[in-house]
Amino acid sequence: MSFKTSELHRRYHVAILGATGAVGREMVRILEERKFPVQSIRFLASRRSLGKKVRFRGRYYSVSVPSRNAFKGVDILLASAGKEVSRKFAPLAVREGAVVIDNTSCFRLDPKVPLVIPEINPAEIKKHRGIIANPNCSTIVMLVPIYPLERVNPIRRIVVATYQSASGAGARAMEELRTQSRDVLAGRPARRSTFPHQIAFNLFSHNSQIGREGYNEEETKMINETRKILGRKDIAVSVTCVRVPVFRAHSEAIYLDFKRPMSAARARRILRKAPGVKVVDDPRRNTFPMPLEVSGKDEVFVGRIRQDLSSGRSIGLFVSGDQIRKGAALNAIQIAERLIGNV
Repeated sequence: MSFKTSELHRRYHVAILGATGAVGREMVRILEERKFPVQSIRFLASRRSLGKKVRFRGRYYSVSVPSRNAFKGVDILLASAGKEVSRKFAPLAVREGAVVIDNTSCFRLDPKVPLVIPEINPAEIKKHRGIIANPNCSTIVMLVPIYPLERVNPIRRIVVATYQSASGAGARAMEELRTQSRDVLAGRPARRSTFPHQIAFNLFSHNSQIGREGYNEEETKMINETRKILGRKDIAVSVTCVRVPVFRAHSEAIYLDFKRPMSAARARRILRKAPGVKVVDDPRRNTFPMPLEVSGKDEVFVGRIRQDLSSGRSIGLFVSGDQIRKGAALNAIQIAERLIGNV
């Protein structure tokens, strides 16, 4: 399906696949907050969610299980139910005439599928063939603040270490952090079910599979997605992803090496004007981005903007962003808004 400028005041039939998960629930809230023009809405999830109700604009809707007939009449499908679920159902939705905005890793590196961050490459949306991919949350949190710098001075190399919250692994992971924290403080052993290691009062290498080159899947995603979104196969990216005992919002320590000299003062001026970015950088008070303060916020917060003392071409940043919101649900709905021309 394509949406024309003449349809600006049209209302749309929307479905959310994975509606009862952390990202799905956030999508529901954001559709309401941003007054997305919804004519009708369907909530789809696994059989575990049958019988549950989802509240949207004052009404309660029953959750359904996705099926071959679930997508008839749907204009936009927001999918966030896992890679294999998207692999099975996204093509069915496209055949029924829907545009799928997919929040899984299923289609991100498919050369025929646009991989979009609206602040960076919105023109790619028009190139879709029925599916538009949402990038990995850590990729979004990193690229939103560094792209404005890349535009004025090409980046030669990115070195980033992530500090990823439990919510990046879903609602059950958040509950595990909560339960383990209570147990450890009470002198009881920490019970594990979602994470491979204790998450309370601990941190560990991101819990995704390690490849032959020694990088885990999360790190590989950030490398490959960055190159695709920026259209820069030549850019060097080095990533270390770490899971930390934080409930919500990812943080990242980033070093950027530019083609030409870049001062911290110039970077700060650029970032203060950048879309989707909020500069929180107060060295006198030692106040910089923190997960507690970005949770529930749309912007990626940026601070610790400083010259790399080892090179006049390099600067360091510390960023923090709500990975459920801008890193997933909000980014998808911003894509939908541009898709229908409602921006």
